Amino acid sequence: MKLDEMHIRDPYILPFDGKYYLYFQPGKYAWHGCEGFCVSVSEDLDNWSAPQPCFTPPDGFWATDNYWAPEVHLYRDRFYMFASFIAKGHMRAVQILASDSPEGPFEVHSCPITPNSWMSLDGTFYLEDGIPYMVFCHEWKQTYDGEICLLELSEDLKYPVGEPKRLFKASESGWARDIGGYVTDGPFLHKTADGKLLMTWSSDHNGKYSVGVAKSVNGKIGGKWEHCSKVLSGIDGGHGMIFRSFDGQLYFTMHAPNKPFGSERPRIIPIKETEEEPYLALWENQ
Repeated sequence: MKLDEMHIRDPYILPFDGKYYLYFQPGKYAWHGCEGFCVSVSEDLDNWSAPQPCFTPPDGFWATDNYWAPEVHLYRDRFYMFASFIAKGHMRAVQILASDSPEGPFEVHSCPITPNSWMSLDGTFYLEDGIPYMVFCHEWKQTYDGEICLLELSEDLKYPVGEPKRLFKASESGWARDIGGYVTDGPFLHKTADGKLLMTWSSDHNGKYSVGVAKSVNGKIGGKWEHCSKVLSGIDGGHGMIFRSFDGQLYFTMHAPNKPFGSERPRIIPIKETEEEPYLALWENQ
């Protein structure tokens, strides 16, 4: 398969052992119902295997809808999937799944890891000084001004440690726009070659789903974050992540356009680090 044949949202790519693993929820299930998560595999980022199930909810699994934003991280020789779920009578939450293989099958590893009273989504993993953390969104539909929050995790990634810490609100960025609330979506952490800790995240900018960049002032995950005034991408695409290919090239992947119900496709765009804001640049015309 080619990328333009795939109807998916929130793509995430894990390079591992000479292959690239693309995780996603099928686009037709993004808004109503779900059958789980899928993975496609490639050796060249161009030709991809047909999607195969990598997580199918077991009998009695609590979540019934909106299986969103699966991303997979290698930690202590296992593969951990951070994903968002919801059900009637339950708040949207981030939960962690695990597998011994990047192709799955992934099985339930933790209980919902975000606060029970919060609408939360889009958890991403970050390891700093040997301590595991999750960065996630406290959803704008509950807070109006969406938040990016930090939560320390237990060493086995089964439980939260302490309470979440808010890193910033969407409105503080200067570029996110009010669409009946300020959206925060899809945070992802990237450490540059010269030591900057950057976060990409998505919101509305001039009527389009866009990607902005924030920088940790002290280079630490829990530090103060300052926002770049220029967005990384304003092409009505977002919920992105950064990965490095086996030949050393950095790439940014996201879905675009953001219009639902059939048009969304994964895009893989070469990216480079820069000295000027927003410290990253896409190698293609916007």
